[in-house]
Amino acid sequence: MELFPESLQDFKNCALSAFDKQFTDKGLLPVGIDEAGRGPLAGPVVAAAVILPAGIEIPFLNDSKKLTQKKREELFNLIKQQALGYSINIVDAQTIDKLNILQASLLAMKNALQSLKQLPMLCLVDGNQKIETSIKQITVVGGDAKSAAIAAASILAKVTRDNLMDDYAKLYPQYGFDKHKGYGTKLHIEALKKHGKCPIHRESFAPVKNL
Repeated sequence: MELFPESLQDFKNCALSAFDKQFTDKGLLPVGIDEAGRGPLAGPVVAAAVILPAGIEIPFLNDSKKLTQKKREELFNLIKQQALGYSINIVDAQTIDKLNILQASLLAMKNALQSLKQLPMLCLVDGNQKIETSIKQITVVGGDAKSAAIAAASILAKVTRDNLMDDYAKLYPQYGFDKHKGYGTKLHIEALKKHGKCPIHRESFAPVKNL
C-alpha cells in the first residue's frame, strides 16, 4: 500500500489496530481525528484528536455509533488514560450558523489538532474532507470503523457532546435534549413547534429556520 495515499475508502476486514499498524510500522505515529454532531438541529459540533501508543489494543474499541452509551463512557475514560495525547474542541451553534456545518466541523477538527501538546507526523481524518494543516493527512471514509485512533477520537467527541446536551436539557427542559441530543426526532420537532427555538438551536437548519 502506498505510504501516503490521498484517501482510504476500501481498507476492510481487519482489526482497527491493524489499520494504524501500517503506519506505525514505518515509524509514523498517527493522530486520529473525528467529529460528532453534524446532523442535529441544536447544540455544538464537537471534534477530538487522539494519539494512541503504537500496538495498543483497547478492548471493545469501535465506531462510537456501534457502542452502547455505557460502553462509550467506559472507553471514554480508558482512552484518556492510555492515549499519548488527546484534545477536544467545541464549536457552538452560532458559529455553525455563521460558517455552515461543514466548515464548522472542519474548524473543530483543525482546532482539536492544533491544541495537542505535541503535533504528530501524520493525521488520519474521518470522512473525505481535509482540514487546514501543514501536517500530512489522509482522509479515511468510514474511518471510525477502520482506524483505532479515529475510533478513539469518535468516542471522545460523542461522549463529550452527549454530556453537553444532557447539561442543556437541565437548562432548557422543555426540549428533551437528554433524550435526542438535539437530533430532529418527533419529540424534538413537537417541542420546537410548541416552544419555538432556544439559544442553542441552529437557526440555519430546517425546520428551525422555518419557525
